[in-house]
Amino acid sequence: MKILVTGADGFIGSHLTERLVQSGAKVKALSYYNSFNSWGWLEDLTCLKEIEVVSGDVRDPHFCKHLTKDVDLVFHLAALIAIPYSYVAPDSYVDTNIRGTLNICQAALDNGCRRVIHTSTSEVYGTARYVPIDENHPLQPQSPYSASKIGADALAMSFYNAFGLPLTIARPFNTYGPRQSARAVIPTIITQIASGQQTIKLGDVTPTRDFNYVADTCEGFIALAQCDAAIGKTVNIGSNFEISIGDTLNLIREIMGSDVEFLTEEQRLRPEQSEVFRLWCDNALIHELTGFAPAHTLREGLAKTIDWFLRPENLSRYKSHLYNV
Repeated sequence: MKILVTGADGFIGSHLTERLVQSGAKVKALSYYNSFNSWGWLEDLTCLKEIEVVSGDVRDPHFCKHLTKDVDLVFHLAALIAIPYSYVAPDSYVDTNIRGTLNICQAALDNGCRRVIHTSTSEVYGTARYVPIDENHPLQPQSPYSASKIGADALAMSFYNAFGLPLTIARPFNTYGPRQSARAVIPTIITQIASGQQTIKLGDVTPTRDFNYVADTCEGFIALAQCDAAIGKTVNIGSNFEISIGDTLNLIREIMGSDVEFLTEEQRLRPEQSEVFRLWCDNALIHELTGFAPAHTLREGLAKTIDWFLRPENLSRYKSHLYNV
């Protein structure tokens, strides 16, 4: 089976690509085209020689038509995902997330791809109106990023309804693990502590999240791709466990043996109406459809993540003294 992973050079995409190669799949990995000829996190994979890496951009429909030729299964992860950057560059989110999804879906349809797994995000739910959050929860665009993903999700599902494209929307809650960008809160905490800083700078620590170790998120993607009953459905991937950012900070401090203090930094705060204060996943549907359940507790996943970041060759890639938008 030939599998395409868009956004393969990123955090989750590189882990998913690695897992697919380990399973014996023939994988084509899309890396965002750049003049440095960098393949992002793909370059760290020991299985790189077994991967067909293609550089390009999902914003170009002609390229997407070429990219999806002779592909059986598409995992579409390519997206702009940083929420703070969406405040200052919202148009680019429309181009990449919405138009990019249109291009991939149209190309997959035209080329007769057998399956598309489109990646959503729990951010589309906004602050929970009830918990745990199931797939019927109202969608609330509290940032330009989440609005673009709501649009992308709707466009993707329209290809199932209008054209019969075999498609599933995978909606992961907050994924963390090795290789994650420092714009995310868990790497932000770990890298600041690991760099020897005595005061940890964060935004609001009262919101809650449903954190999921990246290996579990990838298993959720694969489980959905193997489940015919998931076609035409939107399915959460999460742990059904809620924890505040503050309690997550304390857990990381405990695991790392640190006594650092916490400081709220103004530039890290989201606008009041934009902050998503509560996310807690109802994962009953994915369990019912596939039997999937996360294999890692939060403590176990954090321990593996911390171990990776503490390696000097990994920590050196992160600018812990800067706020990553």
